[in-house]
Amino acid sequence: MEITLLKGKLHKATVTGANLEYEGSCAIDTELLKASGIIPYEQIDIYNITSGERLTTYAIEAPAGSGTISIQGAAAHKANIGDRVIIAAYARMSESEATTYQPKKVLLDTDNRVIDFPEDNQIKLSEVS
Repeated sequence: MEITLLKGKLHKATVTGANLEYEGSCAIDTELLKASGIIPYEQIDIYNITSGERLTTYAIEAPAGSGTISIQGAAAHKANIGDRVIIAAYARMSESEATTYQPKKVLLDTDNRVIDFPEDNQIKLSEVS
């Protein structure tokens, strides 16, 4: 049997853009994608802490070091600049794989800079830089 687990997440990211005129997606700083293990065009869920809205879209790359978290297309109706969000990706795996799997969880400050990797992550800040 396969189960779905959290693959990676960006916790308390701050929305820096909301662009209705784009075809869709969420532009995310490339360094943050790498830190969270989310890859370009991967399906992501966005949970808006500020408004309670939830949506599913896909990730695209924004310039490294920019701190960009920009909700694009119709989804831009569900977020405002300054909203705090959780961005999550999930993976399917067997129950036996899941017993040793650890997701990459990244906590961010209001400028979308990494402030912490929770203890259960198997990643060091030096590996992201």
